[in-house]
Formats: sequence, structure tokens, C-alpha cells
Amino acid sequence: MTESLEEFLIARRGTGRPLLVPYVTAGVTPGWTDVVHAYADAGADAVELGFPFSDPMLDGVTIQEASDRAIAAGTTVRKILEEVATLDVDVPLIAMTYSNLVVQQSTAEFCAALTASGLRGLIVPDSPLEEVGELADAAAAEGLDLVLLAAPSSSRARLREITERSRGFVYALTHMGTTGERGEIPEQAARLGRELKGLTDRPVLFGFGVSHPAQAAELAGHADGVVVASALMRKLLDGARPRELGEYVASIRRALDQGAR
Repeated sequence: MTESLEEFLIARRGTGRPLLVPYVTAGVTPGWTDVVHAYADAGADAVELGFPFSDPMLDGVTIQEASDRAIAAGTTVRKILEEVATLDVDVPLIAMTYSNLVVQQSTAEFCAALTASGLRGLIVPDSPLEEVGELADAAAAEGLDLVLLAAPSSSRARLREITERSRGFVYALTHMGTTGERGEIPEQAARLGRELKGLTDRPVLFGFGVSHPAQAAELAGHADGVVVASALMRKLLDGARPRELGEYVASIRRALDQGAR
């Protein structure tokens, strides 16, 4: 794949397609890469791969449980990248991790290793905007799109800076707090989506609390698409196989496409 993450998503969006990025914790099961294939086959536009970390400050109980399971199985960054390098899917792969894992090497070495494995994007949610410069430069040097998060509490000036500096897409949070399934969509989320769309032509995707197909479609109406994580990991932790996870992603894909008509 020669296109950047951002170029790929913009091209997909240009067809009138709401964007769908499902998540899987790398190493959560021995066959976790089969989940990536199932997502891609089910209509994902990119896949987010969570690198498990022992103290994930923004992850709710479901993602924490998935991370704990992966760490207990001996998952490491090196093992993840070795497995990622074997994947053959036609959508971009995005790493989601924490600063502690990034700085175990230099940021330049970390970004180079991600790109060498075939990853096209990177999300580091605990890296604040004021301190992201070195990481952003290292990612750009390796052709890796560094995705920044936008919170409902952010000022318009801060949102403008986030949209200018983010690459790939802008990750809009539906609420303040940790990841996890939610019920109703807060009005602040819809307002955030509208504000971000008014500031940038870069894709805007909602994440944190996207719990079911109808909710995904509703959120996508205020942005360009959604990231779905905890709802999928809850199913996996409860015993769902890759085929079943793919079927659930396909149901979200259908809801998104119907909502766009």
C-alpha cells in the first residue's frame, strides 16, 4: 500500500462512504490476526491495533481486561510487529499505544519499526498536544500518520490546533473519561463533531463509547465515521470467534451505509 492513511481514508470518504475503524487488542488471543482479516473482509476502512500496556490511563475495564490477557500471554511490541508484518489486508493498520512503550526506544526507532512492519498510523492518547512535537516529527519522517485526539472540553483555539497538526484523521471523543460502551449520545459529542468538521477537511471519526450499529450511524451523521473498540472486545472476551466479530462489524457497516442514504 503506497497511500498514506489519510489519503486512503479521504478516498474512501469521497465515495460517500462513512468510515469504519474497528479495534482489536494485539495478542489478546493466539489467532488475533484472524480478527484483523475478518474486520477487513466485513467492510472496515482501517483497523486499529491496541498495543497492550499495564497502566492504560484512558482505557476502560473492557480494554484493560483485553490488555491484561495479552500481557499474560507474553505479548510484546516486538512480537506484535512480527505478526503485523505477516498480515496481508487491503486497508491501513493503525497502532494505538502509550508513551511509555514509545520511549522505551527513541521515538525515531519506534516509528521506524512501526512503518517497517506495515503500519500506516499511530495514536498515542497520553501524549499531550504541547509535547507531541518530537513524536510528530519522527512519525512524519517515517511516513506514519500521527492521529491526535479532540475532547469535548477543548477550546475552539485548541481544536483548531489539533485539526491542523493531526494526520490521518481527527479522533473525536464522544465524552470525557475512559473508553467503554455507553448508552445515549451526549449532545456535546454532536456539537464537537460539527465544530471539528467546520475546522478541517481531514476526516473526523468518533470513538469512546460507540456501542452498537444504530449509535454508530447516528454519530457518523455528525462526522465522517466511527472507531469501535470496547463493544468488539467485550464480545471477543466473552468467547466470540473472528467470524462472529466480522459479522458484527458487517452489521455496523450496513447501519452506516443505510444512514448515509
